[in-house]
Amino acid sequence: MCQGAVLYLCLEDTYARVKKRLWKLTDEANNSFYLANSAATIKDGLAEQIEYFVITHPDLKLVFIDTFQKVRSPTGDSIYAADYGDFSALKAIADKHNLAMMVVHHTRKMADEDIMNTVSGSSGITGSADSIWVLKRASRGVGDATLTVTGRDVEFRELKLALRDCRWNLIERTSEKELEEREIPDCVLKVVDFMTTSTDGLWSGSVGELIETTAVEGVTTATFGKFLAQHSVLMRLRGVTYTKKHTSAGQVITLEKVTREGSEGDEGCAQV
Repeated sequence: MCQGAVLYLCLEDTYARVKKRLWKLTDEANNSFYLANSAATIKDGLAEQIEYFVITHPDLKLVFIDTFQKVRSPTGDSIYAADYGDFSALKAIADKHNLAMMVVHHTRKMADEDIMNTVSGSSGITGSADSIWVLKRASRGVGDATLTVTGRDVEFRELKLALRDCRWNLIERTSEKELEEREIPDCVLKVVDFMTTSTDGLWSGSVGELIETTAVEGVTTATFGKFLAQHSVLMRLRGVTYTKKHTSAGQVITLEKVTREGSEGDEGCAQV
């Protein structure tokens, strides 16, 4: 493991508050840990301050900036341009000096199916950072949370954490299978359930008829047909084959329930 100095810019805290937290984490201060509760903004000299610190502390490896808003300056640019410009400036500092830089930023109060959309601001932030870590608590004051990690060169991960004595402890990692299943539209899962529990093993008809038969809601005929084709391999792994053919009366899809053994070794039979 590569060890080195850490610079923590705790720009929303007093030294007394930080000291209180540190006492909970350790009995002895580390000589390679440095903190400050004031710093210049990005436009007014933050890069120069960090570069000077690198010169005087060549073993610096990690910089925390808490929070992003504290090092920003008002600008007349669009929200996207301002977000992208400021975050790109921080990334340039990190890249120039081969530093890891963690920038703390707030999330929106409004919920969203895509956790990355809860990051406050525009996509200029998530688009310029190498990786995004979103920590979400069930409610204020609760010690349990979910950490979602994604980025250009990192595997998507979702971790269940618990806060104990100022330390986040890993409780559980969401499995790849569970993550994959979240990407499957509910209408496809509904068709699989219909075929495996409510039929004699064979169904044929149009996409529109299947929508009506399975009582699928909130999806157009075209989108539903696309979802069935896209997830045909998964459907087969769940015991349902999907085929489609064109007739003089229009497209006809056929669904057939198969045994697990009968589906092994087949890569799927979608016809698009």
